[in-house]
Amino acid sequence: MTLPVLLVTPSVPPERVGAFAALADRRPLEVATYAAGDHHFSASVGSDAFPVRHVDQQAVGRLASDRSRWSAVVAGTAGRTAFPAAWRGSRRAGLPFVVWSAMWHEPSTLAFRIARPLLRRIVRDADAVATYGAHVSAHVSALGARRTFVAPQAVDPVVWRDPPTAPRPPDGPFRVAFVGRDAPGKGLDRLLDAWDRSGLAGDGTELLLVGPDPDAHAGRAGIRAVGPLPAADVRDWLDRSDLLCVPSHRTASFLEPWGLVCNEAMHRGVPVLATDAVGAAAGGLVRSGRNGVVVPADDPAALSAALRARHADRAGTAALGAVARSDVEAYTFDAWADGMAAAIDAAIDARGDRTA
Repeated sequence: MTLPVLLVTPSVPPERVGAFAALADRRPLEVATYAAGDHHFSASVGSDAFPVRHVDQQAVGRLASDRSRWSAVVAGTAGRTAFPAAWRGSRRAGLPFVVWSAMWHEPSTLAFRIARPLLRRIVRDADAVATYGAHVSAHVSALGARRTFVAPQAVDPVVWRDPPTAPRPPDGPFRVAFVGRDAPGKGLDRLLDAWDRSGLAGDGTELLLVGPDPDAHAGRAGIRAVGPLPAADVRDWLDRSDLLCVPSHRTASFLEPWGLVCNEAMHRGVPVLATDAVGAAAGGLVRSGRNGVVVPADDPAALSAALRARHADRAGTAALGAVARSDVEAYTFDAWADGMAAAIDAAIDARGDRTA
């Protein structure tokens, strides 16, 4: 009987359950979470497909060092103490260790500058690294990773692949959607600047804000803010939108690792206008001129021009969306699980197979 893999991650948000379940179909899996809450719109959940235990970050090292329980240890780079503890624990036990990385830059904060040597050491020492995409693989390879495998980001097909309940009316108002938090690096301030520059508010066009506080945007011309919504309601609003805008930019501590909302919109046939600071663009999902538009980050003039161009060519925008729906089909939970399983298998092969 094969021992289970221990996956150390902050939480199990609903959008990850299907991916983890697909991995559990390939290898026995147990998930250890340590975050007190979740920064997404929804809280951490459990699953019948794999056991989930909540532990303190300080306890991760002891858990990961139990050689009698695990065939390998996988840890995401989040968690100031949990990530290095998982690595140290696996090394004490001689267990294969896999880094699951979303990082494609090195933050400039003091805390990260202090932690940088240890992070680089862990990446170089890991038996394998599973990444969000090619942009992350290039980054960790530059840091010295020996074996990298892409585990592509995916969203729940049950929610996002169902056909729209009603077709988008071609003669309805042109709607641009923003879905996310009003947080540093997410770029809402840049989008609002670009929106004002575009002059579209007086042309019957609507900027839809899903997530940000409605009261903060009450009375602004052409803006509808509906606050945070459950996934099914987000889907329905995307079905009534012509374009999704993801205006993220780099801060001292943040660079958008991926942006799952890009996958969500593309499954609904909505093209994405993203900056080059969005992982889904850098990683190859959003491709300018094919299934969306990519503009430089921190350039409201370029963003404004792209908004006007998409509004002026609604047929072309719809054509981008049709390609987007096709291109995103390859980004599945099974593809993520295949990539992660390949990384785990490579790590186990490097250390020697471990069975009960």
